[in-house]
Amino acid sequence: MRSPHRVGRPDTCCRRLILIAAFFSICCCSFIQRCQSETTAYEVLEEYDFPIGLLPSNVEGYTLDTSDGSFEVYLSSICSFTIDSYTLTYKKTVTGEISTDILKDLSGVTVKVWIFSFSITKVIRDGTKLKFYVGSISKSFPVSNFNECQDCDSSTDCFINFSRLLQSA
Repeated sequence: MRSPHRVGRPDTCCRRLILIAAFFSICCCSFIQRCQSETTAYEVLEEYDFPIGLLPSNVEGYTLDTSDGSFEVYLSSICSFTIDSYTLTYKKTVTGEISTDILKDLSGVTVKVWIFSFSITKVIRDGTKLKFYVGSISKSFPVSNFNECQDCDSSTDCFINFSRLLQSA
């Protein structure tokens, strides 16, 4: 005698296997596409016509809202480096808005001039020049100065850490 429950069971088992295989394939394809579509903060800069060297080499991640261009860039530590006798210092988080050839409403980047530090509020690309704004005052640099990401200056990091130690005492 045949049991009524056994009739059609191999077909049901095959259908389940096919569904599981299809589900697994979809998940794998989705994961691969997501991995391939992730871009770095440096690539985003290039998409907006900026050189990658506007950010130091210690970027760990970023967020970008493409609807309004607002962004946050996360660094592993405070970072400073010198270009053309100007010392740029980046906080661990840099925020602002990006559009083609314009970075504005910047926060987290300062420039040291003599003994004073000023916040850089805007950067505009004008052909082969980058204009850095501190309020309404600007200074231009060749784009080529920023073709490479700069490593953080460890001596400046030590100075920043020493300054924090003095402030906490």
